[in-house]
Amino acid sequence: MAEGDVLERNLALEAVRVTEAAARAASRVMGRGDEKAADQAAVDAMRKALN
Repeated sequence: MAEGDVLERNLALEAVRVTEAAARAASRVMGRGDEKAADQAAVDAMRKALN
């Protein structure tokens, strides 16, 4: 596997990991009628996962 392929694969897996973290965080506040809280939870989780 070429170095570029490995980098692309790692980047893709990181994108999946970040998306999953956001979805899990938002799911904890879904159904409470507070769309902004769900959005903020997702954003916070994405930022944490990317750092």
